[in-house]
Amino acid sequence: MKTADFDYNLPEELIAQTPLKKRDESRLMILDKKSGEITHEVFHNIISYLDQNDVLVINDTKVIPARLIGQKEDTHAVIELLLLSNIEGDIYRCLAKPGKRLHIDTIISFGDGQLKAQVLSKKEDGIVEVKLIYKGILMEILDSLGQMPLPPYIHEKLEDKNRYQTVYAKNSGSAAAPTAGLHFTEELLKKIKDKGVQIVSITLHVGLGTFRPVNVEDVTKHVMHSEYYSMSKETAQILNKAKKNNKRIISVGTTTTRTLETIMTKYHTFKECSGNTNIFIYPGYEWKAIDALITNFHLPKSTLLMLVSALASKDIILKAYAEAVAQKYRFFSFGDAMFIK
Repeated sequence: MKTADFDYNLPEELIAQTPLKKRDESRLMILDKKSGEITHEVFHNIISYLDQNDVLVINDTKVIPARLIGQKEDTHAVIELLLLSNIEGDIYRCLAKPGKRLHIDTIISFGDGQLKAQVLSKKEDGIVEVKLIYKGILMEILDSLGQMPLPPYIHEKLEDKNRYQTVYAKNSGSAAAPTAGLHFTEELLKKIKDKGVQIVSITLHVGLGTFRPVNVEDVTKHVMHSEYYSMSKETAQILNKAKKNNKRIISVGTTTTRTLETIMTKYHTFKECSGNTNIFIYPGYEWKAIDALITNFHLPKSTLLMLVSALASKDIILKAYAEAVAQKYRFFSFGDAMFIK
């Protein structure tokens, strides 16, 4: 299986640069994963495709303003840090640009010294581990100094930080939003609950995997970076009951999917747990947890495109993407959605 097999042609003008005024008015492609049949909808009509036997699983992670631009204290060279994950205490794994300029014990200063980062170690591909030095509450300092870590294909300024958060974002720690969830409003979620659909949450803090392209020719040689996840006892109980009663488990987003599949692969059941996952799902994968998926349209040759190609088939997905291009759907983080059922 070659990475090039997951390429497709995408005109640049279809890459969404800003979110729509109303979250739930994005377009929605309904895709039958067996037949490949396509229906074109508006996202708030997702409710028509859900019933009271379904369980909808969301990722309640919250994006932190993790992009920091500062200066080396000794040379004043400009350095950008992207906080990827918390190792322990005030020690963080980061993506540094330019990483070559950093050495062990280099101090980077942000915002007149309100926040400093001391380099503890250097890894491959611009990854560094730093100790953050500050007084006060870190999240408050990040709110004032940090920027939302928008993907590199978004060139427009984000006017409202909250539009790169889901309405149910709760647990801080992500370096990117679980973008499938951006389409939901509180009103739509209430209507879904009122219909009898159960909504439960997991947490997966999105890390480096989102930013890293697949650089190997052979798909099976790609190594995913690890991301932290957790599941509560209540969520596990509801999902196990759903499995027992043959209810549909519908995952909102690839991050949720990776968490559910990780837990089911590891324990053969859902259970209260937390840990780190580097699960990589591509065609040939044997599904254990989910039945259907709400997701956005993903980058060519990306691990996310490979994941959705495992749920339907590569041919069905690429035909659906070709249709989305022809119909001028909006792609990627602020783009339109697909429901693979």
